[in-house]
Amino acid sequence: MMKSKYFNSRIAILSLVLVAFFTSCEGDLDVTPQDDQNTLATDLFEDEAAYKQVLASVYGNLSLTGTDGAGSSNIQGLDAGTSQYGRTLLYMQTLAADQMIWSYENDPGTREIQRNIWTTQNPVFVGFWGRAHVSVAFANNLLRETTDAKLDARNVSAGTRSEIVQFRAEARLLRALSYYHLMDLFGKANFVTEDTPLNSIPEVADRAELFSFIETEIAAIESDLANPRQNEYGRADKAVAWMILAKMYLNAEVYIGQDKYTEAISACNQIIGGGYSLATDYAHNFMADNDANSATNEIIFPLISDGFYTQNFGPATVMVNGSVGSIEVNGTEVGVQAGGWGGALRVRKQFADLFAGSLYVDDTRNTIISAGRPIDIIDISDRDSGYIIQKYSNATSTGGFGIDQTFVDIDFPLFRLADVHLMYAESVLRGGTGGDINTALGYIRDLRTRANNTNTLNVGDITLGFILDERSRELHWEAHRRQDLIRYGLFTGGNYNWAWKGNGSNGIAIPQNFNIYPIPAASLSSNPNLTQNPGY
Repeated sequence: MMKSKYFNSRIAILSLVLVAFFTSCEGDLDVTPQDDQNTLATDLFEDEAAYKQVLASVYGNLSLTGTDGAGSSNIQGLDAGTSQYGRTLLYMQTLAADQMIWSYENDPGTREIQRNIWTTQNPVFVGFWGRAHVSVAFANNLLRETTDAKLDARNVSAGTRSEIVQFRAEARLLRALSYYHLMDLFGKANFVTEDTPLNSIPEVADRAELFSFIETEIAAIESDLANPRQNEYGRADKAVAWMILAKMYLNAEVYIGQDKYTEAISACNQIIGGGYSLATDYAHNFMADNDANSATNEIIFPLISDGFYTQNFGPATVMVNGSVGSIEVNGTEVGVQAGGWGGALRVRKQFADLFAGSLYVDDTRNTIISAGRPIDIIDISDRDSGYIIQKYSNATSTGGFGIDQTFVDIDFPLFRLADVHLMYAESVLRGGTGGDINTALGYIRDLRTRANNTNTLNVGDITLGFILDERSRELHWEAHRRQDLIRYGLFTGGNYNWAWKGNGSNGIAIPQNFNIYPIPAASLSSNPNLTQNPGY
């Protein structure tokens, strides 16, 4: 289904769903949803179509921050710009590492993140912590309202009840997704399910507990999810569940101190066997019509963005407008205003160096623009220094542009097949069974061929160091880099320094406790069961 049809109905009902959320979930979190509606939660379900609409609100929280336009927020105390799910995820996974620089350091939280000098007060951390927990609360609300007892009391028809089985599975999967991100970023979370008494003080789950919960949840719901590529556009299926598992297993030594590379390979094999294929053109994954071009064969789960129905200041809008160069004024090429956001985003030298040399001149993943620019960023506020990039574009594969010149139509590819290829290869190299190096080589060659890179790779070229670099070349600005560097033992400490790491222009070591972000101070005060992470 085209995103415009699906999300048109989703936006229309989101304000109603906020009422149900407000009445049933207020005690779950340390943030309070705003509500200016008079509809009661019980009235919402008089129409059986409401169940799908409530499910839509769970998805909606991944893209939207409110119901009154891109600048609105449905959570009291959270700003739309620093609480959008994908944008805060991008900042915490990409801006904190060696790929991206944000020029306007007066924007809340950005200076501390990109210089690795954050504190417990950082508003981006507050934003993601709150937004992810709201996703959990939305999912819990749907699950509470779809128990057998409540469906019986409402005389819900057999046909709707059969659909609700899948709705519940998807809600549990989206809840697992948020817990996965909280586990990765913060190492713990307020742990609330549909069975938690309302208005109670949440228990706290650490990494091991969250890891186990997510595994158990996915095993329980897998059979109720749609088969890969068989659900409506924008909705999750079994492949999304397998993707979460693959990411968890690849990073299991970080999360729980256990080797799970064999399990990672198994999950990758399931996804690869699900009918996905690489987009014919690398750029298709990041264009305004990536819901309709060849990227639909590759993208496993998108965060929706639409220039009319789902306007938001999410990652795709930020990266297209922000990547327009201060010198180049190249916005019209990528479907936004000519000047964009005046050079808000540039790349760090260490990332640019990954595309240096003749091997990458014609590589289509190399969208770096360097002419007339020094590679080094000595002064972050100098938007004319440092290379820029043109990966994301509000143009379409057929020669048109998105509907709006600020809010882009690009769906952010949270999960895509190329990542699976690289996870498979890394897991084989790390000793996992159930895969082999020749198959891994073939998967990487497929990525290189798609990128028009004619460099011939052999088995001996496929090392862990090569995989780390190739992940950056293939997956840059897709919210993976911090996690990758941590897994390789290169994020903290001084074994690998990049420009402005640790607030040094050439990079300096940062403490090991920075592998996990601090719990926001305000959240600590609202839940006595929650403790701060070590070192903060």
